[in-house]
Amino acid sequence: MSLILPEKYQPTLTIRDTEAAIVFIRERFQEVLGQKLHLQRMSAPLFVEKDTGLNDNLNGIERPVAFDAKDLPKDDTVEIVHSLAKWKRMALKKYGFGIHEGLFTNMNAIRRDEDLDNFHSIYVDQWDWEKIIAKEERTEDTLKETVRKIFSAIKHVETECAERYPASTYRLPEDVHFVTTQELEDTWPDLSPEEREDKIAKKEKAVFIMKIGDKLKRSGQPHDGRAPDYDDWALNGDLIFWYEPLGQKLEVSSMGIRVSPESLHEQLEKADCLDREKLPFHRQLLKGELPYTIGGGIGQSRLCMLLLGKAHIGEVQASVWPSDMLKECEEHHIQLL
Repeated sequence: MSLILPEKYQPTLTIRDTEAAIVFIRERFQEVLGQKLHLQRMSAPLFVEKDTGLNDNLNGIERPVAFDAKDLPKDDTVEIVHSLAKWKRMALKKYGFGIHEGLFTNMNAIRRDEDLDNFHSIYVDQWDWEKIIAKEERTEDTLKETVRKIFSAIKHVETECAERYPASTYRLPEDVHFVTTQELEDTWPDLSPEEREDKIAKKEKAVFIMKIGDKLKRSGQPHDGRAPDYDDWALNGDLIFWYEPLGQKLEVSSMGIRVSPESLHEQLEKADCLDREKLPFHRQLLKGELPYTIGGGIGQSRLCMLLLGKAHIGEVQASVWPSDMLKECEEHHIQLL
């Protein structure tokens, strides 16, 4: 556990006013996002069957919360989702979405192995979204155009939030900068990936870091872990902001153009996970039965924290925290819900 305690921190909103601001930000952002990306709000599962291969494996080491159910077969394990990265792609086909149409949903998850700090909680809430694109649109230009639309949705809600809570809204930069993980390693070869992200975020204020998952040339290691079976590692990235209240970067979204049958096989081979090709989701994808898509997740509590200038994610979501963290936060006027 690590915790940043900003000096002389004083919340500008009461807990009740904070709750009202959270409702406003969440409702307005999903409305604006849906308009800009042509997305329809859909229902989504809280859990999936393990053997479908639909759960997000994240970095491959996180343990999903799993259980059995009385009316399911004895050996049928059900897992709380880590995200809906794969489920959304199947849903677009199942529900008959067409080219340039998409969906978004409220995704709630439990990540039991999360390291708790100002930005990370056991409880995850995000907008998971997915949109069908043409095969020839699987390009960096498509990725950048989509990132700019998401950034403009955030800026739109920031403006409206500032009108309601002028003393409480943290102001964001006007543009988003693009950089690859290899460019970051070439610029700061002696720094860790986390330190590179802090450097570029502080310099550019808002940045989309591209090409996450494959090995870098100098270190021979990935910039960060990515599951091999949803994002195409050459066409993905993270949207991060420099967050002055805590003096470090804050990631708000992870997204990308999804794997093609070819890149799925290649990435599974690199990750030594070819056994996943036997799972139902992977079999469909390899046969070309699923649409080409772009998608990602946008943190709901992270966005509220960013726009309201909060010092801890627990100020904008109800979760559980270690007793020593609760005590330190209370001593420094950080009001955890």
